[in-house]
Parts: sequence; C-alpha cells; structure tokens
Amino acid sequence: MSYGTAGSLRTVTLDDVRGAQKMLSGVARATAMEGSRHLSQLVGTPVHLKCENLQRTGSFKLRGAYVRIAGLLPEERAAGVVAASAGNHAQGVALASSLLGVHATVFMPRGAPLPKISATREYGAEVRLHGQVVDETLAAAEEYAAETGAVLIHPFDHPDVIAGQGTVGLEILEQCPEVGTIVVGMGGGGLAAGIAVAVKALRPDVRIVGVQAEGAACYPPSLAAGRPVSVEHPATMADGIKVGRPGSVPFALVDELVDEVRTVSEDQLSAALLLCLERAKLVVEPAGASPVAALLGGPGAFPGPVVAVLSGGNVDPVLMQRVLRHGMAAQGRYLAVTLRLTDRPGALATLLGVLSVVDANVLDVSHVRTDPRLGLTEAEVELHLETKGPAHCAEVGRALREAGYTVIG
Repeated sequence: MSYGTAGSLRTVTLDDVRGAQKMLSGVARATAMEGSRHLSQLVGTPVHLKCENLQRTGSFKLRGAYVRIAGLLPEERAAGVVAASAGNHAQGVALASSLLGVHATVFMPRGAPLPKISATREYGAEVRLHGQVVDETLAAAEEYAAETGAVLIHPFDHPDVIAGQGTVGLEILEQCPEVGTIVVGMGGGGLAAGIAVAVKALRPDVRIVGVQAEGAACYPPSLAAGRPVSVEHPATMADGIKVGRPGSVPFALVDELVDEVRTVSEDQLSAALLLCLERAKLVVEPAGASPVAALLGGPGAFPGPVVAVLSGGNVDPVLMQRVLRHGMAAQGRYLAVTLRLTDRPGALATLLGVLSVVDANVLDVSHVRTDPRLGLTEAEVELHLETKGPAHCAEVGRALREAGYTVIG
C-alpha cells in the first residue's frame, strides 16, 4: 500500500482501511469493547469503552506505524526508519520495526518518562534523547532523516498511518453495530480521521465527535480558518494529544467527516482518568480518558449508543499519582484547610478529634508556631483532608466553625 509522501492530500478510502485491517491481522489486537453502567446512567444511553489502552504497546499507535512501515519499498526498509515521540508513537514504531526487521531510531525529549524510554528500547529501537519538547525532537529526527536517508515515520500526517488507525473504526462497527456516536481524542487528528473514514463510509448517520484538551486545542481555530493553524505553546497533562498544529492530511478528512470537536479542561481529564480507574478498572492515560471527560462535561449531548475510544494507557506512575490526586480534588474529595488556634498542649489533638467525629481522614498536617504574623499564643495549622465529596467538605467546614475555629483558608 503506497500513497506517496507525507503531506500529500490524496484521500484515504474505506478500501485503504480494509487493506490495512488485513495487513494488521495477527499483529494488532482486536481490542475489547466494555460497557459502562455508570457512564450509561450519566449520559442516559448505553456507553461502551473501546479499550485501545489494552492494545500491544499500550495504545492504538501500533496500527498506523505498522501499516506505514510495511508499505515501504525494500530499499527504504534497508535505510531504516526514524521517528520522534514522547511515548506512544515511539513504542508503536519500535515494535512495528522489530516485527518487520527494520532498524528504527527514535528521538525522544529529554524529559520523556523513564518507563516509556525503557519500553521503546525493549521493543528494539535505538533511542536518542534530544530537546525538551516534541517540536525540538521532531526537528532532530527530520535532520537525521535528511543526513542518513532513513524514512521519517510521522505520527499522524500520512495516509498509510491514517488507514491503520481507521481499523479501530471497523472494529467498533463490528462490536457495536447499533452505535450512534463515537467520541475520540484528537491531537494531530490521525485517529479521528481514520475512524471517520471507515465509519462514515458504512454508516454515514453515526456522529463522530473529536475531543481536544483546552490548552492544546489546535483544531477549533484551524477549522474556523479552513486550514491548519498553529497554537503557540500547547499545554496539557494529556501529552498524547498535546499537538500544536493539525496534520494536513488528517485535517482535510476531519474537516469533511468529523461532526464536532469539543474541548475539555484539565479538571475534567483528571476526573475522567479517576473514573476509568475506579469504575471501569482500566488504567488509562489522560489523552485516552479525554472522550470520557467530554461525556462528563456534556452528558446530554451525545445520541446513543455511545462508544468512547480509550486510545492509550501508557501513563507514568508519577503523573498517575498527581493526576489521581488532582481528580479527587476536582470531585471535592480533597480539602485543604488553614486555621488558627490557641497554642497550648492538647490543642492539635482537640482539633483532630473534631475532624474524627465528622469522619474526615487527615492526610497531612503543617503546624506553624513561629511566624511573625501570629500572636504570642497563636499557632497556624494547615490540614490536607480526604473527604467524600462536596457535601462532606461543607459538613467539615460547619463542624470546625461550630467548634469555635476560625478558618482562614
């Protein structure tokens, strides 16, 4: 399968996606489709989760990378391939290259999570750390390709890659033929474009909704302008969709076939990741949780049945810890309280007794006695509490005030 060079605007067709599906037989898994009773109740229609977080390498990226590399000419394979990625695309290219017997060099930012760097090496790629952001890393990969003749495997801006990602859409129609809306995270747009190509050709009535992080939403201004435009300094915890500019190839398809693009906040991403872990028992990275975040943000906006594509599960444990705490805070399950009390023996124990009565779990206590802002007999206490939600937070506040404490923050 060959479509020419990256950046070509030749369209991707259903036949291309079907060809990619045959090529991926025995390589990529047909990932599970799991129902979610909690989300179904929230949205008011059946909601299913397409678990690409359980794909080989932990994301959908293997599909497009394998199809792209498998389509290279023998002399191109002999020259090797090169890619730039902070994680998911890196691992997809590494495994695909290993399976096809092609040498892969992958450039990754210096700050890339260590588990992703290690996994990319274990899949057989040569890893080079360069730059602090993916744009710098991509520039290094392009320079390497120019110097060595290695073929640059772009993460989303090539028809072969889009055809490979589109196989997710074919599987969705096989597993949930009655689907009414498909919700999918978007960075450069390769996955959304591929799914839209496959699904709209067979079921033009299905609604396709793309989801971007508010701090890295390059598609809304691009669609308004009618061409890809850049967003300066994209910022989001969802590094899998942290892209500053749409790809030319996926943009044309998204513009034609995707019905709507929504944005979600960091709080919504955190809450969605926490929901996937607690309710669905699925480890999902922030980018993969973005469709769930969209459902949480507008539960009545999606004709059902709904399929939310969990695009990846490669989350750094350190980030997971931070995101989970952030998600719990966004749900009102953490409470930070600063108050002053009389500095006398037993005062802190009395305070903790009040919190015990209302069943607030104390996670951390900071006790300050020597700050010049405090009176001679005063102490300031900052408490970090685990609570059961907004109503419980309000109950804790009332109990403290009724006990005579002055809450100052």
